[in-house]
Amino acid sequence: MASHGFVRRYVFSTDHKVIGIQYILTGLVMALVGAALAALIRLQLGWPDHQWLWLAQLLPKGMPGGVMTPEFYLAVVTMHGTIMVFFFISYVLVSGFGNYLVPLQVGAKDMAFPFLNMLSYWVAFLSALVLIASFFVEGGAAASGWTAYPPLSAVAAAVPGSQMGQTLWILSMALFIASFTMSGLNIVATVFSVRAPGLSMMRLPLTVWSYFIASILGLLAFPPLTAAAIMLLFDRHLGTSFFLPSGLVVANTALPNTGGSPLLWQHLFWFLGHPEVYVLILPALGVACDILPAFTRKPVFGYRISVWSLIAVGCLSMIVWGHHMFVSGMSPFSGEYFSLVTLTITVPMTVFGVNMLASLWGANLQIRAATLFALGVIALFGSGGLGGLFLGNATADMQLHDTYFVVGHFHMMIGGVTLMATFAAIYFWFPKMFGRMMNDRLGKLHFWLTFVPFFTIFFMQHFLGLQGAPRRYYAFRRTTTSSTHAARTSSSAWPRCS
Repeated sequence: MASHGFVRRYVFSTDHKVIGIQYILTGLVMALVGAALAALIRLQLGWPDHQWLWLAQLLPKGMPGGVMTPEFYLAVVTMHGTIMVFFFISYVLVSGFGNYLVPLQVGAKDMAFPFLNMLSYWVAFLSALVLIASFFVEGGAAASGWTAYPPLSAVAAAVPGSQMGQTLWILSMALFIASFTMSGLNIVATVFSVRAPGLSMMRLPLTVWSYFIASILGLLAFPPLTAAAIMLLFDRHLGTSFFLPSGLVVANTALPNTGGSPLLWQHLFWFLGHPEVYVLILPALGVACDILPAFTRKPVFGYRISVWSLIAVGCLSMIVWGHHMFVSGMSPFSGEYFSLVTLTITVPMTVFGVNMLASLWGANLQIRAATLFALGVIALFGSGGLGGLFLGNATADMQLHDTYFVVGHFHMMIGGVTLMATFAAIYFWFPKMFGRMMNDRLGKLHFWLTFVPFFTIFFMQHFLGLQGAPRRYYAFRRTTTSSTHAARTSSSAWPRCS
């Protein structure tokens, strides 16, 4: 590498460490965008009547007169979820640290396919650019939710965000899937084929096991969503009816489509969507298991049973997708099956969590910034996981599905666990990456200013959900700012769960 110029060495590099850092930096930039969109969501819900004139100058399409429109709010919610799940957590924690750590921890000089590794990053970078570009097209960004349910995602006339912005969203996801597939293939091939001689699978660090299983899950689960995205593009632009049923009326116009089913999209999406949960969570748990022994001065408790727990979670995660669809009218027998396997998957997850706690027993714990964030992973994993016991039960989920209970559970598990692990990894491996130490006092302050508000906000949302607070609402009471915005609707009180 010494003979290469700057561009070849640091931009179009095939070095897994440089590519890992590129993923991390790109994901952190996308995280800032996603966090800004989250702030817009809270501003709207907190002050639904307020005129944000300075925001109107930055976002003229969505906030005429300084007031956020319902259509723009849908786009903000959609893009916030998409960016944080796919373009922040996946980029930083999975692809970023996965690229950086896996070759180092298996004793390999580089990934099995260095050029493919470089290509995976630049496809991912292009995917992020396409997604951001959707904010600036006619109609604005996609507004069908991060799950892109039809008919909002399939009919261009449904809402403004269903126009070109939705098409760009689909293209962006197609590029993301291609990138993740290349990256996942590389990780699996690296672990299998180029690890150091004598390093058996049962001697791999738990971090490598977590990335290995997450990559396999991604390779198995992404193809159905790829097929679904192609069919959705056909429905949008070629007049097919994969996801559009007969008798659908949009904007007072009856559509000619016949024979499709929106539930088909839900099955295909969630067949990816639930393994994707573990694609994100497993590396977070693996990172915490790698960091804690450095500050406890003792090995991880129950290594072999932890490995088998990860394998069991990976297998079971492929057959539980239907618990996202309990309110879709599925057969009670299907609901009973998905409830059973969903509650079953909590067993190996609990075993793994107990092993993490047992690793702290009797340890001479050194409190550093990375230690605190790793402990935050355990705290959020344990407390956030309790909500899954309620949502995994079909009867309880039907009452809680469209409430803030789901928002709290999702953010504590997918947002909190992965966010704490990301910061733990950054503080722990920053000296390895850049040859400099980070300020530990500022790191500890960062932890407390992050963990306490995060835990307070999203843990309390579980109780809001139990009281019936609905999610995805633009406003919780009628507003009378102008006739232009009279479309804001909501009940005057939250419907209580019965």
